[in-house]
Amino acid sequence: MNEYIDLVDSYPGYRNFTPELKTPPPEVPMPFKGYTQQQYAQDLVDAFRKKNIDPSRVWPQSFLYDDLIYWLQNDHDFGRQAIYLQEFDTPEDLAAGMRNLSIVRSAGVNIIGPAIPMLVTPGGPENKTIVPSEYAKAIKQNGLDIIAWTYERSGPLATVKAREEYYFSSIANITYYDGQYYELLDVLANQIGIKALFSDWSATVTYFASCFGLEGPVGGSYK
Repeated sequence: MNEYIDLVDSYPGYRNFTPELKTPPPEVPMPFKGYTQQQYAQDLVDAFRKKNIDPSRVWPQSFLYDDLIYWLQNDHDFGRQAIYLQEFDTPEDLAAGMRNLSIVRSAGVNIIGPAIPMLVTPGGPENKTIVPSEYAKAIKQNGLDIIAWTYERSGPLATVKAREEYYFSSIANITYYDGQYYELLDVLANQIGIKALFSDWSATVTYFASCFGLEGPVGGSYK
């Protein structure tokens, strides 16, 4: 972590940090030899404090709701712009997630980080158009921002269905050609209104954002 912070901070310009608190595997049950999940969460943000990194530059992430609640209650400067990562693979999990959005927002969470297939679905005439999912609409209706993941990891789009490629799984039946990367971006950015997007190849996203004058989330602007 220390090397990562030093490296990013050494680059010219204003650089932000998006560290993820990785969920321990089943082989490492928490607490582990007395080391608790809460200590683990605190150690992540303490690493930035010790390096005198302003919390407004740090966007901590976790799939565990309890981690976000810990940061919000114990280190609010970091918790207020923490990202609640989500990956719901079944309709039942997605429905439960939708029901919990108001609870999440009431707890002080500001940003949801869903996987891209959770946010889009076929729709329009004959269900041949990429449109926002009901879950994407519900997130916005509950006053939460969205930072989605992950773009440009899917390879040729003509083969995503045959390869059962995850990031296009919800729209695989209407995905045929690489130009649909931009169609997806249009839905995410201009129809859903995501705040940011994790990408394995940032050139496409940067070009798109520059064309439309889009700006990402502002550090320190969340309460």
